[in-house]
Amino acid sequence: MQRLSAGTLPKAPITGVQLPRRPGRENARTGLVHLGIGAFHRAHQAVYTEVACAATGDDRWGELAVTGRSATVVHQLEPQDCLYGVLTKSADETALRVVGGIRRVISGGDDAGTAIAALADPDVHAATLTITEKGYPRAADGGLALGTDAVTADIAALRAVLAGGAPGARPGSSVGVLAAGLAARFAAGGAPITAISCDNLPGNGSQLRRLVHELADAAGESELLAWLGKAVAFPSTMVDRIVPATTDRDRAEAAQLLHLQDEALVVAEPFGQWVIEDRFVAPRPAWEEAGATLAADVAPYEMAKLRMLNGTHSLLAYLGALRGHRTIAEAVTDPELYDAARALQRQDAAPTLEAPPGVDLAAYGDQILQRFANPHLPHTTVQVAMDGSQKLPIRLLDTARDRLRAGVTPRLCALAVAAWMVYVHRGRDASGRELPLNDPMATLLRERAAGPERGLADRMLGIDAIFDAEIAGSDDFRGAVRDAVATLARRNSHAAPQR
Repeated sequence: MQRLSAGTLPKAPITGVQLPRRPGRENARTGLVHLGIGAFHRAHQAVYTEVACAATGDDRWGELAVTGRSATVVHQLEPQDCLYGVLTKSADETALRVVGGIRRVISGGDDAGTAIAALADPDVHAATLTITEKGYPRAADGGLALGTDAVTADIAALRAVLAGGAPGARPGSSVGVLAAGLAARFAAGGAPITAISCDNLPGNGSQLRRLVHELADAAGESELLAWLGKAVAFPSTMVDRIVPATTDRDRAEAAQLLHLQDEALVVAEPFGQWVIEDRFVAPRPAWEEAGATLAADVAPYEMAKLRMLNGTHSLLAYLGALRGHRTIAEAVTDPELYDAARALQRQDAAPTLEAPPGVDLAAYGDQILQRFANPHLPHTTVQVAMDGSQKLPIRLLDTARDRLRAGVTPRLCALAVAAWMVYVHRGRDASGRELPLNDPMATLLRERAAGPERGLADRMLGIDAIFDAEIAGSDDFRGAVRDAVATLARRNSHAAPQR
């Protein structure tokens, strides 16, 4: 079977397939740079841009896509002229959209200079980021992690760019690439630009702004810092769409529809949501034409999503993995885990939230659980369990802190935290299957988890990079976590601890 490309793309309509208005590199001028292209961006923001451009006929928004350190996506997209499919699967229906808005894809590890030069181009009006929580080089207080190798490289790259050395600059993080690109833009005349974080961080725009400004400050570039304050906007966003790992079966199903092989295929649920703070300093695609919400305040939306959806996702991932459920869909159909997830939403999360306009939080929670149960989206429990040290503080601990301040013990948050602790300690599910620990703090986590399960909660709560003094110092929360660890340990007593 031939591979998808501009030359092999069908010219006539195909049942069940949405073809791009214009294919790949012939689609548009480059008006966007995206940092961190992976499956989620291809199934989310890139689709919104594609639909918006088709609705308005605006051809300014071709995209330069930049990977992280891995060049895998480059090898997937380059031979296909940057075309790829999004296979949308509900319980009853499957459809395929071929997306054609990416003009070029490059490796951020090998070709940062091209990304920096693109960010300096006055025809580029926006930069978007999906680099995951761990992609932001933050210290414990949320500020720049000064002294780390990545930030040291970021500062050196920013200085090199301003000294005229952009082609050889090698930032240590994606935020460093953005900062260096903004420095190059400033040096080239300083056309305004909007930088849009699309990661699961509360106040993601403010957090990105802080890191970029602190990089400029650490580099001693006061004029750049002043320009950033005037010419670069950092709106906050909330994004939501379930995008599981693509399987060979998915690729075969897409090939049946398109009659072409697609090595860059991504899979997604029908639901999608993008809420963007309406704060721009430069032109942008008409994303609202594709269903995005432009809001004066994103905080109610993002907090509801982080605490109701992401918190529940993590609870189901750790409890489900320990029980031997391979997917979130399996875990949520386990009656006991379903009840725990619903209780987390209603008893712990919802009371801490201000409902976004027009949203009923109970109905929103039920919709989330229904989405999780989609059998065609096999999002694995171990995939969701990744990077727990980065996810727990914003998905569960903020909720727990608010409940504690209200005088209530957040027992479902404690259960989710305890499940994470037992997951780290055991390293195996109830049947003895290995559970991988994929986390930037894996070495420390294993060290703290080592030893008897009695005392596990106290050892793990002592990791101050995860648990702040208010959480770790709460006798009520500590007691609830201890109780939950003991209960989970008894249930998994026949699974051998990790060695």
